[in-house]
Amino acid sequence: MASDVKGLTRILKACGYSWAGLRAAWRYEAAFRQELLLVLALIPAALWLGRNPRDYLLLLGSGVLVLIVELLNSAVEAVTDRVGLEAHELSARAKDLGSAAVMLSLALMAAVWATLAWLRFGPG
Repeated sequence: MASDVKGLTRILKACGYSWAGLRAAWRYEAAFRQELLLVLALIPAALWLGRNPRDYLLLLGSGVLVLIVELLNSAVEAVTDRVGLEAHELSARAKDLGSAAVMLSLALMAAVWATLAWLRFGPG
């Protein structure tokens, strides 16, 4: 069934759905809360460590990427649980793959931060 909502109304409704998703992530997902608080706490450190807009984008963008991946992982978990709570190999695989994606995004963030710290404070 196609929606008849178009233009600015569609955009406003989409923003409302997005805001509802962020509120749900904050309310129900401990990992999202922890990662969001980490990213917020790292903002002053990014402004101190970075030396130019590119550095700020890399430092803060890597944190935003972690949040995006966590939201997608939470969505996969919610859909998997909606389908059924019984143990199933495919459900476990879906959740493990989502978790692996979060882990890789966190590793990327750590690598970005370590690299920029090395470039600023390392020898040479």
